[in-house]
Amino acid sequence: MEKARILYISQHIVPFLPATQMSSVSRNLPQGVHEKGREIRVFTPRFGKINERRHQLHEVIRLSGMNLNVDDTDHPLVIKVASIPTARMQVYFIDNEEYFKRKAVLHDAKDKLFADNDERSIFFVRGVLETVKKLGWAPDIIHCNGWMTNVAPLYLKQVFSKDPYFAESKVICSIYDEGYEGSLDKRMAEKMQRDGLTPESLEAISDPSFDALNNLAIAHADGLIVGSENLSEATLEAMKATGLPLLNYHGEEGYVGDINNFYDSILEGKAEAVS
Repeated sequence: MEKARILYISQHIVPFLPATQMSSVSRNLPQGVHEKGREIRVFTPRFGKINERRHQLHEVIRLSGMNLNVDDTDHPLVIKVASIPTARMQVYFIDNEEYFKRKAVLHDAKDKLFADNDERSIFFVRGVLETVKKLGWAPDIIHCNGWMTNVAPLYLKQVFSKDPYFAESKVICSIYDEGYEGSLDKRMAEKMQRDGLTPESLEAISDPSFDALNNLAIAHADGLIVGSENLSEATLEAMKATGLPLLNYHGEEGYVGDINNFYDSILEGKAEAVS
């Protein structure tokens, strides 16, 4: 399966944002997998704190220009790209002036969650999937990293399930402990219903807390990875209860081979659930 195509949808990536376990894995894993012969594409939000000049981001005109409707309002999709020279790796950025221009990531100056973080998540995930279609690139594996990506499995299973670019894709979610306190907008599920998602499938996020979004991803993924050493017991139990293929916590080093092998086992239908 060396030529398998892996799409990475990642909330944060080093060096564009500070190092955390999630952002470091999101930087190092694609490089390692690419060096093993895979084709990769990497997407992340273009948060306003990212220094475009330092990282030499530039717009890809042929991929930009689409409008995505979120909560009955059109929002222009802008695609930018930059390279990580030491990795020979290209990163695509999902951008929109209203959602991502502010010089912050997820919280305001008073450390409060932005009121539109739910819409930013929806826009980001839909923007990635629409851009991948424009690239004419059908991924075999879609690997999601971070709670902002947790709506992706449900969109892929319901909205994009018959799309020829995604019909055969397998979705893997790495679940981390890098979350938030409180909840996102209580209307998040209502906004997602406008995209064709069923009310029943969105019951888990009637109160869109961090745990609720994790549970949404867990319920609709094809494989799960324990991304942090200190995940809550409730989250670990929810992951195990699905019976899905599960890769236990891989540590902070030497994980590329384990995850790469996990991809193969998912694609070959040989991955096992972990009890």
